[in-house]
Amino acid sequence: MANCDGYQNVWVYIESEDGAAKSVGLELLAAGKRLASGLRQKLVAVVIGADVGAVVQQAASYGADEVVAVDGAAYRRYTAEAFVYAFETLARKYKPSVILIGATSNGREMAPRLSCRLATGLTADCTALDIDAQSGCVAWTRPAFGGNLMAAILCPESRPQMGTVRPGVFKKAAPVLGKGVPVMREDIAVPSGIIKTELVEAVTAAAREAVNLEDAAIIVAGGRGVGSAENFSYIRDLAEALGGAVAASRAAVDAGWLDHVYQVGQTGKTVQPALYVACGISGAVQHLAGMSAARAVVAVNNDPDAPIFAAADYGIVGNLFEVIPPLAREIRRMSVCP
Repeated sequence: MANCDGYQNVWVYIESEDGAAKSVGLELLAAGKRLASGLRQKLVAVVIGADVGAVVQQAASYGADEVVAVDGAAYRRYTAEAFVYAFETLARKYKPSVILIGATSNGREMAPRLSCRLATGLTADCTALDIDAQSGCVAWTRPAFGGNLMAAILCPESRPQMGTVRPGVFKKAAPVLGKGVPVMREDIAVPSGIIKTELVEAVTAAAREAVNLEDAAIIVAGGRGVGSAENFSYIRDLAEALGGAVAASRAAVDAGWLDHVYQVGQTGKTVQPALYVACGISGAVQHLAGMSAARAVVAVNNDPDAPIFAAADYGIVGNLFEVIPPLAREIRRMSVCP
């Protein structure tokens, strides 16, 4: 697919689970809408699964101009072999100009396989999307060199242009419930023997305990200033009082105090909570890139010159071990007062 002629429309893959769309696909519809408008093309949602009627309607409600849907028993559970085969078949038939895929576990497995089969490039873990004025190509922005700089990448010589985008980077548009759009339903049978893996058992206990930072309304994050894994009990206590989620900076994760799934920043997760409380976090640009979309930021740091205060709406200069306990107690007291 090296020839760029005849390719049109911006495709967004709507990943789903248990009959519902994951947030990242709906977020990408908002980003895809801007790209499609700039390119004067249509925004097309791609849905692959079993019993996908509700997901198709969600895609329409969140801004898709059209939906391409593959519905079949072979797609009830995600397998890389089946989903890549279906997506490749669709891409060869419809020839999209741009394909956006969420940088989830499944998306990160599927996207590079698909790009190789389509003989095109792939920009992974993007944090921003734009149209390059000179070439008319999508400008894919992602962290490079360990997050120390941001690279803008173009794909001028092949189509489709492909990229994975982190969850939480873009905000979902307001849904228009009941919106009707054209739906192209494709019956794609998976060839015998193509699926090499089988889901034997799904372990959900660990998943229930995992933190979904991308959807959290309140986040309390700890950094190097927390000092140890044990001291994260202060962060958890404040998060519990606020009804929020716990997160960490890269420094805290690199020190082994929390797992990488809790990391916020360029090399971690991008979040957009209503309230972000940064405790003992200096405010390096890599961390700020992951939480800059927060509506309100409270910083607690004993260094009055810490860069985090420039990004904060409210700042507390002080020892977090002295600030957090009375703050958590007061929040709990207020929550039980009539």
